[in-house]
Amino acid sequence: MPRAGLTRDRVGEEAAVLADEVGLGKLTLAALAARLGVRQPSLYKHIDSLADLHREIAVHAKRDLGEVLARASAGRSGAGAISAMSFAYRAWALEHPARYAASNQMPAAGDVEDEAVSLAAIQVIADVLSAYHLEGDDAIDAIRAFRSTLHGFVSYETAGAFAWSADVDRSFERLVQGFIVALTQWTDTTTPNDPAPHAAP
Repeated sequence: MPRAGLTRDRVGEEAAVLADEVGLGKLTLAALAARLGVRQPSLYKHIDSLADLHREIAVHAKRDLGEVLARASAGRSGAGAISAMSFAYRAWALEHPARYAASNQMPAAGDVEDEAVSLAAIQVIADVLSAYHLEGDDAIDAIRAFRSTLHGFVSYETAGAFAWSADVDRSFERLVQGFIVALTQWTDTTTPNDPAPHAAP
């Protein structure tokens, strides 16, 4: 039987779950309609196209990820918050591979809702890193480095690139701890515009 009370939000939620099961690239409107118990034309009452559906999945994913990071870091600060947030990020990404891929899609220009959820997730990270009293470009650099560090590790892990026998959890722990150490010296690093130290006479 068709499901009563179908909404755009519900369509997005079910699409996100289905995408994690079959892969974002293999998600079709026909498969989603079958999952929802409706005919495919009925979906067009709520979404415009497959691209619009991908956008809806991205919005749901970014909102979910932001909430996961906020819960993980709640009541913690400094290194403890960064570590908890990092492991929560990785666990969520591994459990929801399609949603994770969608969460990395940039908002279209003028898409206020997508821009808001994207910013909210990044703001959680910014709030945690604020314990290190970074300001201006230093803070932006740290946020970018943190996101890039986690994304790089998770992307390799989900692609099956870590084939060696060493414990992947241990490698991730050391990666996170290394980033935390780097944060304590973030503003002391030499930039390319700084004069090189003089050689000893």
